[in-house]
Amino acid sequence: MTAPTLMRAGFTPATVDDKARTVELVASTGAGVPRHDMRGTFLEVLEVSEGAVDLTRLEGLPLLDSHRQDGLDNVLGVVRSVRFEPGRLIVKVQFSTRRDDVWQDVRAGIIRNVSVGYLPKTWRDGKDPNSGARVRTVTQWELREVSLVAVGADPAAQIRGTTMPPETHTPDAPPANAAPAATPPAPTETRAAANQEIRALANTFDLGSDWANAQIDRGASETEARAAALDTLRTQRAAAPTARTSAMHHHDDPATIATRMGEAVYATRVNPAHELSDQARAFAGMTTLDMARDCLQRSGVSTTGLNPADTITRALHTTSDFATIFADTANRTLRAAYASAPGTLKRLARQTTHKDFRAKTKVQAADIARLEKVNEHGEYKYSGFVEAKETYAIGTYGTIVGLTRQALVNDDLGAFTDLAGKLGTASSEFEAQFLVDLLTKGGGIGPVMDDGKPVFHADHGNLAAAGGALSKDALSAARLAMRRQKGINGRPIAIAPKFLVVPPELETTAEEILAAIQPTKTADVNVFGGKLELVVEPRLTDVKRWYIAADPATVEGLEYAYLMGSEGPQTDSRAGFEVDGVEVKVRLDYGASFLDWRGWYMNEGQ
Repeated sequence: MTAPTLMRAGFTPATVDDKARTVELVASTGAGVPRHDMRGTFLEVLEVSEGAVDLTRLEGLPLLDSHRQDGLDNVLGVVRSVRFEPGRLIVKVQFSTRRDDVWQDVRAGIIRNVSVGYLPKTWRDGKDPNSGARVRTVTQWELREVSLVAVGADPAAQIRGTTMPPETHTPDAPPANAAPAATPPAPTETRAAANQEIRALANTFDLGSDWANAQIDRGASETEARAAALDTLRTQRAAAPTARTSAMHHHDDPATIATRMGEAVYATRVNPAHELSDQARAFAGMTTLDMARDCLQRSGVSTTGLNPADTITRALHTTSDFATIFADTANRTLRAAYASAPGTLKRLARQTTHKDFRAKTKVQAADIARLEKVNEHGEYKYSGFVEAKETYAIGTYGTIVGLTRQALVNDDLGAFTDLAGKLGTASSEFEAQFLVDLLTKGGGIGPVMDDGKPVFHADHGNLAAAGGALSKDALSAARLAMRRQKGINGRPIAIAPKFLVVPPELETTAEEILAAIQPTKTADVNVFGGKLELVVEPRLTDVKRWYIAADPATVEGLEYAYLMGSEGPQTDSRAGFEVDGVEVKVRLDYGASFLDWRGWYMNEGQ
């Protein structure tokens, strides 16, 4: 990853050594740079200290042209030394004699911007106390290279040691009886020379053309102009510095490159109908070997002389970006299969999230208040609330799949992507079966609720007194029972059934009952025509039992939850240790429960 910083070059940097072709740069002050991940935008801030920066690669650390690592022509020089000042990373770089044009432009202040290439190792996440925006502070990072770039983002970084004007000194007043000092001869000063000196001062100290023009317009001498420059610099230093950042997307961000390569693999190997983004199109024709070489080269590892097998092995164990490519492909394949797999009972349940894995208590509150006449003394009577609660937690489920080194060398990703797709389908199947198991728990009467009774119970008014075959009369009785339900305060509530849930064996019977027909006489009117939605759940094993359910948006009933920020199956990857290749872990944080029985009704059938 790269964190761009800005250096503000003076007209003649005092740290320039023409003989050695070296100059000192303030490479980074850790200023925040906007980044993006699956959760959105966050600000990435670098800690700049000896303990935070890994200088393992300092020996021979390159000075590059715009982070390009694809040839020796892009090497502008080398970093000779690094030192730290409070909150600042200072690097001394030496320029190659091959790139004298760049060296001269740096000396002249034409090329001003620098960016550091780095690899984050550890970080902590937090929030800005004022804006509430996400902030990620990188507490340890490895310095990979330093680059001269066209645009930067850290105004506090600069070329070191711009020459300052000398401080003026006012001598002590002479004694009262001292003889007046002889007046020295006035130096010869022309207006043109004074104007030239004023413009030189403006260029040297970044005072701007407006300052220079103002001094020339008032006819300031060279001495007056120097004093004015010193006053202006003192004023600027007294003002508190304001950090500024530029929101930029960098083409060389390893995480971004890996995502684009993963998208290209998905489009060319898995789903040709997927429309490639413009950024990923450049990687569409790459083989696994091409991607391994690219990842190594972007990490500064030479691939010269490596055979294909060694190149892929080196990529697996040298850079995490290579494994990330296939994790991205697996995630896209898994997600597509997960979204397309039917989740029958999920239509009848409400989705939510939990912040953590602790058991959560869902409380339902209903008032028992009623308006009563206020007597002539103005006395009001108190009302209260009735509460009911259900408790459940989510759990973690998952597995690991491997992409072998042999498959990578052979450029054979078919079995891997097929397995990823099957895991997506399996994730959806797992959720659906979880809900069915919950519905049929306890021999078909559901889990025990907070009142000590199962979901379907005579006292709940949602269980048929005697099992009956699915028919218009039995369905009418079920609807009436749901309409007659009372809330936890004992008052009638308006619940209307929306779904009829049956096993496949009752599908035809249900379709006949729910079919909307055009009757020729009143007796032939189908009162249920178009009134209920049919849900056929093949996982129901009791071929006689059937249910009706209310809309989960109108009444609490069945609910399922994911871990907050991890909705649906999630994937992680790493270069395999137990398996010689890439390992992709699929994880699902999921749970479900009945919160209320009033939105469901069951008939055991016959």
